[in-house]
Amino acid sequence: MKIKVFLLAAGCLIGTSGIYAQKGVDNGTPFGSGEDSVRCITNISLFTPYAKNGNFKDALEFWKIAYDECPGATKDIYLYGVRIVGWLIDNETDPAKKASLINDLMAVYDKRIKYFGKEPRYEKDWIMGRKAQDYVQRLGEDADPKLLYGWLKEAIDEYGNNTDVLAVSYYMYASNRLLIADQAHKETYIQDYLKASAILDAQIAAAKEEKELAAIQPVKSGLDNGFANSGAADCETLQGLYADKVEQNKDNLPYLKETITLLRRMRCNEIEAYFAAATYAHRLEPTAESAMGLAKKAVRDKDYNKAIALFEEAANMETDNTVKAEDYYLIAMLSFEQDSYSKARQYCLKAIETNPSYGSPYLLIGKMYAATAGNIYPDDAVLRKTVYYAAVDKFERARQIDPTTGEEAGKLISTYRSHFPSTEEIFMHPDLDKGKSITIGGWIGERTTVR
Repeated sequence: MKIKVFLLAAGCLIGTSGIYAQKGVDNGTPFGSGEDSVRCITNISLFTPYAKNGNFKDALEFWKIAYDECPGATKDIYLYGVRIVGWLIDNETDPAKKASLINDLMAVYDKRIKYFGKEPRYEKDWIMGRKAQDYVQRLGEDADPKLLYGWLKEAIDEYGNNTDVLAVSYYMYASNRLLIADQAHKETYIQDYLKASAILDAQIAAAKEEKELAAIQPVKSGLDNGFANSGAADCETLQGLYADKVEQNKDNLPYLKETITLLRRMRCNEIEAYFAAATYAHRLEPTAESAMGLAKKAVRDKDYNKAIALFEEAANMETDNTVKAEDYYLIAMLSFEQDSYSKARQYCLKAIETNPSYGSPYLLIGKMYAATAGNIYPDDAVLRKTVYYAAVDKFERARQIDPTTGEEAGKLISTYRSHFPSTEEIFMHPDLDKGKSITIGGWIGERTTVR
């Protein structure tokens, strides 16, 4: 009834305003003017209820008129337009016609960008992500990666860290397809990964709700896994790609930082290109990252004192507690290599204090206790075995706070429990009773319990 009344009113208006008619697509207004304005409003009013109910067949004619003549009138033209054209594609059996309709579908997205590409939350990058998704889903392996890459690169270059997650995902999909087709794309692919990864890292850091993180983190994991399995990620290849470039950019701090970050992410932080980039970057602007790189180089060169000093420098500048704790742990390991057990334990405890869920320092302390048992009690074989109580305490603590250490901790616990004093040995040792608290001597100086 409402539509009939509206059409009656529109008919009256048409009779008086035809001379001023002009389509919205021609004069740049949402609805056009005069008779064409009424024609636009009428067709929008006609296609919308059909489309809402999934009756795309009856919606098609009215939608097409609105789409062609007043494309800036309402976003509904595009919200329902992709469904209407999608319905046409699904019902087309002729391959050539279907391909033409897919082009028409892409044009719907392009026109939405032109007329509604600045709306908050649904800007050009958001629309481009959905366009890419529809394109790939419709064409599968026949999708043109160069075309897809061009669309999404434009969005990423424009929106940077604010780029829609779906657009970033399909950007890397397209880049990976280009790499598969042509290995000459490898360096560009690596740079694409670094850029996309940085965008998602920034969005994860800025996320305020679990819902946001739930949308971003799986995409980030997919990107990382895709890169790791791409064949572009082996250290030998990265050394070949970056060795000369680092030398050419030794005064270009942003480039050096970017290179250091990439090589570290790919666990290629023991190749010459990484060491060179860290050295040049540290001269220009010392950072935790560059100090870490120089420390690793010193380790390779077996200059442990220099390495310890650089790891300490890195830790002092580091703001991420997980990384800072690792710096302290590496100092502990080097101190252990130099038989400096007290110092090694000191840095293990600093690592644990910095990152309370870090289990590896506990494993190292336990290993040091076990390794020095003979030095603690050289003349008493039974007391020597009690040192393993303290060692196992540390292994158990590691397993308790850090599941990633579980397998190694379990093996160590099994090994050293088998070396505990036997019941007979405890019975013959008057100062030992099961359940009794004792202090392990020497540099250990720690309380434990007789088992």
